[in-house]
Amino acid sequence: MDDFKPLLKRLSEAFGPSGFEDEVREIVIAEMEPYVDELFVDRWGNVYGVKHGKSDYRAMVAAHMDEIGLMVDHVEKNGFLRVKPIGGWNEVTLVGQRVVVRTRDGRKIPGVVGTRPPHITQPGKEREAPEMKDIFVDIGASSAEEVEKLGVGVGSVAVLDREFAELANGAVTGKAFDDRVGLAVMLWALRRLRELPVTLYAVATVQEEVGLRGAAVAAERVAPHYAVALDTTIAADVPGTSEREYVVRLGGGPAIKVMDGGRGGLFIAHPRLRDFVAEVARKEGIPHQMEVLYGGTTDAMAIAFRREGVPAVAISIPARYVHSPVEVLRVDDAVNAARLLVAVLENASPQFVESLMERRIK
Repeated sequence: MDDFKPLLKRLSEAFGPSGFEDEVREIVIAEMEPYVDELFVDRWGNVYGVKHGKSDYRAMVAAHMDEIGLMVDHVEKNGFLRVKPIGGWNEVTLVGQRVVVRTRDGRKIPGVVGTRPPHITQPGKEREAPEMKDIFVDIGASSAEEVEKLGVGVGSVAVLDREFAELANGAVTGKAFDDRVGLAVMLWALRRLRELPVTLYAVATVQEEVGLRGAAVAAERVAPHYAVALDTTIAADVPGTSEREYVVRLGGGPAIKVMDGGRGGLFIAHPRLRDFVAEVARKEGIPHQMEVLYGGTTDAMAIAFRREGVPAVAISIPARYVHSPVEVLRVDDAVNAARLLVAVLENASPQFVESLMERRIK
């Protein structure tokens, strides 16, 4: 567990909004290279680590590199930056936060997120959450010309500025645990994998937060026979929610996805694969939870319905306050997710993979 936290810290603090995952990608390549037989990057920036198994059947594990961010779409004459969201933001979590803005030459400069002061806001409206159109980023510039000299302009991107920190009882907090913890789980598992029954494609994907884009491209390329996505899920075990609303609990172990999604469509994990993962967890004595989440989905959704269809499931790491500067998770939940992933990959025999394939009735 001690070697997991430094890896998660390094990944969490890296700069990598959707479409701009370069810094995270370099970490992934360096961490993955010693433990795979082949390593390559596709045209969109997905990273593939291939570890050959006894058979040519292909397993795909996916974890996304990107985090939610902001993109400058207008520079005010007095130097303030107007922004659009990259991914799903709740504006309440943005106001009053520090951000890091990347310049055209790759430098990072600090900024803060501001909005109209409540003291001069219409009475009755001062406590309402602002809309994104009312939010701006202040980098200290006093004119559009100064912004230009700093190397910032339309198309510049920003992410939250927040350091990784340890809390009590094995909990940690930071930004972008969604889904840098999934990456950490995948990389930590790669270090521990022994002989594999089928060939593994470990894929660090791009642009999950804006539509599961990278996973769709990767699944078309790999054409896996089964797939496991790694991502966070909602741990709503906080004051003000009922037990039914918790989804999962911190400290209860990794969650095995049963269903997720919402108005945009539901993902239902492949039943036989889901049951196999649960059985492996029981046999290995790994604490785990079953997850039904109505709202939000993972790369498993994009992978499952490529080509002829891919049996897919997700192993989720419980996290509180997802898509905020202060996401919280338990390191033992993440390490147990990695243990479960290792056990699944080492126990999914060619015979089991064949059982997932289409059946000829006549």
